[in-house]
Amino acid sequence: MSTHNNPRPERSERPAGGRASSAEGAAGGRKVFFRRRKSCPLSGPNAPTVDYKDVKLLSRFISERGKILPSRITAVSAKKQRALSQAIKRARNLALLPYVVQS
Repeated sequence: MSTHNNPRPERSERPAGGRASSAEGAAGGRKVFFRRRKSCPLSGPNAPTVDYKDVKLLSRFISERGKILPSRITAVSAKKQRALSQAIKRARNLALLPYVVQS
């Protein structure tokens, strides 16, 4: 006499995978969106050099609150992002750029 009650159904009773059927496709019936890879705006021919005195260029890479924008938003390469953040910090130290913009 077995007193073991298993509330879970057996494997054969479950739907296969618990996902949408294969007739809908791998994307689940949704359109697949392909994002074009952005290129670095600071590398390549005719690209501006990163300089702490170029406030107009540096202000493109800080937010309206004064924070440095991440490279995933600006599409700057990792090497140029390090140089850019160093130049922004130097410009802030010389009071060319604000640390914080208060609203």
